[in-house]
Amino acid sequence: MHEELFNKELEEMTKICLENDRIDPELYTKYDVKRGLRDLDGNGVRAGLTKICDVNAKKIVDGKEVPCEGKLFYRGYNVEELVKGFIRDNRFGFEEIIYLLLFGVLPDASTLASFKDMLGQYRKIPQSFVRDVIMESSSPNIMNSMAKCVLTLYAHDKKADDTSLPNVLRQCIQLISQFPQLAVYSYQGYQYYYCDKSFIVHAPIPELSTAENILHMLRADSKYTELEAKILDIALVLHAEHGGGNNSSFTTHVITSTGTDTYSVIAASLGSLKGPLHGGANIKVIHMFEDMKEQLGGNYDEDSIRAYLNKLLDKEAFDKKGVIYGIGHAVYSLSDPRAVIFKSFVEKLAVEKGYEKEFRLYSAVERIAPEIISERRRIYKGVSANVDFYSGFVYKMLGLPEELYTPLFAIARIAGWSAHRIEELINANKIIRPAYKSISEHTDYMPMSER
Repeated sequence: MHEELFNKELEEMTKICLENDRIDPELYTKYDVKRGLRDLDGNGVRAGLTKICDVNAKKIVDGKEVPCEGKLFYRGYNVEELVKGFIRDNRFGFEEIIYLLLFGVLPDASTLASFKDMLGQYRKIPQSFVRDVIMESSSPNIMNSMAKCVLTLYAHDKKADDTSLPNVLRQCIQLISQFPQLAVYSYQGYQYYYCDKSFIVHAPIPELSTAENILHMLRADSKYTELEAKILDIALVLHAEHGGGNNSSFTTHVITSTGTDTYSVIAASLGSLKGPLHGGANIKVIHMFEDMKEQLGGNYDEDSIRAYLNKLLDKEAFDKKGVIYGIGHAVYSLSDPRAVIFKSFVEKLAVEKGYEKEFRLYSAVERIAPEIISERRRIYKGVSANVDFYSGFVYKMLGLPEELYTPLFAIARIAGWSAHRIEELINANKIIRPAYKSISEHTDYMPMSER
């Protein structure tokens, strides 16, 4: 009875919020407010400087800015060249990328070996942490579980509030090392408490790469192929950072500027990445393709694909939001370099796993969707497949549960967050505080008896 009354009250309260908080969209234009910190054409409002990552999607031709094939740079190095380097040498690359993002230089063989050893030793989490923290309060959302774990690790750190650079560096490297366990063990806790499955805990092996350890800890038999581990490693590399302007890295700068501790910063960044507009898009892509395959009934000819994509834009298919998920990006227009790099390896995995037909469907949608969008809608720049278009497909072929798709993003992106936290600590001396213009009218106070 009380719940019904409260629900009715909440409905009335909601109406009051809608009435008093809604802002006329035209006022954003009137006062030249860059909603979302972006212009109408998608250009970001410059809010800081960084040496960590650069995204290049335009070039100057005859004095004019024109779209170009997308490029992504970590500390000035083209990510495509970095990937080619460790693929050519037949080694895992994510640990090298962590070092590059944190320190700004590529490690030599000896330095990288020492750094990998440090990561391996730091993978250990406090004694009884799995039992007392992860198992005692499991959550159906792994990102929330990870945030809770991060904040609890604060209590296990004797120098938790020390923001000196050596201590923050130590904290960041520890958290980078521990994130795979926090994600996988939280998932195992979810499986046990919410799905009545066995609770399986494999300890990480220090000598293994991050990608290998994820597969080793997640799978009951700890088995994986070399191709599986290598492609997961590439996924981690491509998600490690994407410029200081992405929401979670910007969150890292904003929270760090307050002078708070590392654990609070990383928990806030996890909260940012959890949002479906940031870290959860690849799950939407997977669900969209499942609906597409059901609607097409195995008939993947171009006319059928075009008809379905048009239904998506007409809000007549899938979630009826009018969106073709995985197509388009806030910065890239002609191509997302991460999707381009991913695609060549995705095809190899599709052959190994028997997903060739589905891969051809993905390739067809990647080609056709931008054509349909440009025909149907006025856009300020071109659109192309983004990294989310293929990453969910990769995780599906690897047999990874959907509950871990966004946590895998976090396992990679904490490398970038850590680099941005350190950069903010070194360079900033002011709290980041954006300006908001008030548009409410001043009102005289009204006594309670007159309201």
